[in-house]
Amino acid sequence: PIIGASLLLAIPGHSFIVSKRYVQLSAPARKQALTLRSIPDGVSFDSIAPEITSEATEALNTAKVAAQEAGKAILASCGKMGSKTKFNEKDLVTEVDVACQKIVEDHLESGGWTAKGHTILGEEAVAPGMAASAAALNEAMGLDGSGKDTKKLGGWMWVVDPIDGTTNFVMGMPLSAISIGICYEGRVVAACIYDPFQKEMFTAVAGQGAMINNEPMGVGTEENLVQAVLAAGAPPSLASLQPSLRGINALAPKVRTVRLIGSAAIMLAWVACGRHTLYFEPDLNSWDIAAGALLVHEAGGKITDLDGTPYKLTTRAILASNSRTHDETLSILQSVNAIRCDEI
Repeated sequence: PIIGASLLLAIPGHSFIVSKRYVQLSAPARKQALTLRSIPDGVSFDSIAPEITSEATEALNTAKVAAQEAGKAILASCGKMGSKTKFNEKDLVTEVDVACQKIVEDHLESGGWTAKGHTILGEEAVAPGMAASAAALNEAMGLDGSGKDTKKLGGWMWVVDPIDGTTNFVMGMPLSAISIGICYEGRVVAACIYDPFQKEMFTAVAGQGAMINNEPMGVGTEENLVQAVLAAGAPPSLASLQPSLRGINALAPKVRTVRLIGSAAIMLAWVACGRHTLYFEPDLNSWDIAAGALLVHEAGGKITDLDGTPYKLTTRAILASNSRTHDETLSILQSVNAIRCDEI
């Protein structure tokens, strides 16, 4: 069954009527949704043509404007909004999440990108849960056998988390960001993460390096774990929390310090600019990772699945690093079985 809902939102300077549609998957569909066909590595750019880089750069300019506008809505409402649960009582969503996604959608339309065939995969249009998010990505990329051109892998697609760090936002903690990854045929080719509280805009275009507020940025220079600042997640589900805690327990005695700040986008951006050395998490969605993955790569870092395979859009378990500390960290995480969700 398809469940629909409409919301009338009032945010200073904005007024929206937002519709959401959730799809409830059957058990066989959930199982099939988690089995995805092979797609290109998300941060492999050797075959990207100059005209693709040009379009990605132009699209990024629109994404930056949209992110800044969404940031104003976040600043106006941080700590002032009620919330409702999404997947369980720890996983929250607010009306501002929905409104911020609508802002991005509107800029996609007004900027002419929708007419050019650009689509959007946004968190707030997808039902909660691992199976639903995997199925949504699968469908958006034309990998679900629905008749789409699987060779094109969805063409141009914007992968959007309108508020990454919703719990922080609800509780009035200034640690949330808008994350927009612009993808072409399964690869992330441009990225924008905007922290409205610090007014920091993290951006990258494939092959062009990474920037913070239009200044070049790079990963940290730590050579070993004892110098490293480790970031990690505390996921809302027990199945993903347990391996995360095992990994933290194994790594904490070996690193300088550990930080859990509640926003995957910010933690990835901070790896890219050298504030964090490492960040791992065993269960994330495509919109949590896409933009940050390109930032880390373009800043000189490394991002892989926790099994060591290259990052791609379907990756859910990640390690991002400054490269120098990557292999040792992977080995430790694998030794304590901190690379996949537990079966609960």
